[in-house]
Amino acid sequence: MNILFIMYDQLRFDYLSCAGHPHLKTPHFDRVAEMGVRFSNAYVQSPICGASRMCYYTGRYASSHGAQWNGFPLRVGELTLGDHLRKAGMDCWLLGKTHMKADAEGMERLGLAPDSTIGARQAECGFDAWARDDGLWGQGPDGYYDEKRSPYNEYLKSKGYDGENPWADYANAAVTDDQIASGWMFRNADKPANIREEDSETPWLTTQTIEFMEQAKGPWCAHVSFIKPHWPYIVPAPYHNMFGPDDVPPARRHDMEREDPHPVYGAYQSNKIAQAFHREEVRDKVIPAYMGLIKQCDDQLGRLLDHLEATDTLKDTMIVLTSDHGDYLGDHWMGEKDLFHEQSVKVPLIIYDPRNSADATRGTTCDALVESIDLAATFVDAAGDKVPDHIIEGRSLLPWLRAETPEWREYVISEYDYSATPQCVKLGLEPRDARLFMVFDGRYKMMHAEGGFRPMLFDLSEDPDEFVDLAKGDTHQAEIDRLYEMLARWGRRMSQRVTKSEDDIKAMRGNSGRKGILPFLYDGSEVNEELTVKYRGRARQNHTIKDTEI
Repeated sequence: MNILFIMYDQLRFDYLSCAGHPHLKTPHFDRVAEMGVRFSNAYVQSPICGASRMCYYTGRYASSHGAQWNGFPLRVGELTLGDHLRKAGMDCWLLGKTHMKADAEGMERLGLAPDSTIGARQAECGFDAWARDDGLWGQGPDGYYDEKRSPYNEYLKSKGYDGENPWADYANAAVTDDQIASGWMFRNADKPANIREEDSETPWLTTQTIEFMEQAKGPWCAHVSFIKPHWPYIVPAPYHNMFGPDDVPPARRHDMEREDPHPVYGAYQSNKIAQAFHREEVRDKVIPAYMGLIKQCDDQLGRLLDHLEATDTLKDTMIVLTSDHGDYLGDHWMGEKDLFHEQSVKVPLIIYDPRNSADATRGTTCDALVESIDLAATFVDAAGDKVPDHIIEGRSLLPWLRAETPEWREYVISEYDYSATPQCVKLGLEPRDARLFMVFDGRYKMMHAEGGFRPMLFDLSEDPDEFVDLAKGDTHQAEIDRLYEMLARWGRRMSQRVTKSEDDIKAMRGNSGRKGILPFLYDGSEVNEELTVKYRGRARQNHTIKDTEI
């Protein structure tokens, strides 16, 4: 079986018709949901691109792998999907974005050449790269945001789009009065991008994926990682005007959220992205474009599904649809992602397993508490190998696909290291203290903030919009204490003993005795005779006798 692991960047869990969006129709996402299982309570282990993706790829929590912010290198030697799946006989390929930063110092220390096979895999998060393109080719006075080669920019140049950076000039810009109307400016979000639709980013990566599948020899895992619907919020015709302000759901926010907010929350409410989304004219332009980007993603997913059906490979391909985090879009007086409200930390997750063992669950919804790190375990399990649970901290989802009810987790965890942000500076924190933790048990959600701050607490059963911070008072201390006990239990997990499994340790018990290490014996009768055979018998020489005594 092959695995088509598709990730959409910054796709909210509730912006799919199968998840109940009132205006946006996504028939191809719905099609996969009808073929498989939609997990309605899937949470990422960090609500920021790079850290979240490293959790997906390693199957480990952010504090376990350490790459907790964009641009923080994933240390050399950290095992990833590619390592685990190749061991199981499955190739592992990347098409699109990883947001991974290579540990260049670690590679140099170990003498790993970037152009060697192992060096290239270390630099590509364990994948073999078919077409890596992280998709943010911003360019300013100090150069490019991403200095890697852009295969998408090269494609655009080959199609006749001129200039050094057609990603910025055409794919993510419109035209107003013969002037570039950049997608970086929200006021341009309702204009059509100045590019032929078939040349825009999502169709380009879809074509790359089809070309990969046409030549691939299985079994393979292909991680297809689309940059959209991530900003810049601009989309080509005809998607630019499919939706309008009347299709924008009301912002889920309340004035009480701005009354004496948690200091970290307050700092984020006042940053520039949040301030922009406080303006209704921004939401009225950006959200229709965001919906258009998702509609384009859905149409291109349809291309992939049609190709699998036409080549009779759908029956041999597991399909996984998910995202690295959500997008506030003005909810909770916020923009972007960053904190732990549902709009940010909860993601879509749909899995189609073609095997007969999954027939009983097709078209169903599973409300188990799922973590993004579960996908690494699921893929290893699907490849037929034993999940190395001393390394991968997630759990396989295959039992849920088989209509089983496995023993499962009581809570989910997410972490956020905001040490590199202006909010850390504004709060006067040292980088080591700019850390947040979420623990959610399916009803109560608590955020703990290092640095001496109080927690935040929400009861999603009584307050599904997460407006009322119950930690402002003293009426829910028992729940806070209970969630802190869960967080402490998680903090005591075994996370760094990755070179020896539980089975390895059990198998090595007592082996030292069979290799002659026999301390603490009185006369040897305490152990089997075979263990002392090398230490018994007539002495062949006696060096305790002096020559004068002979």
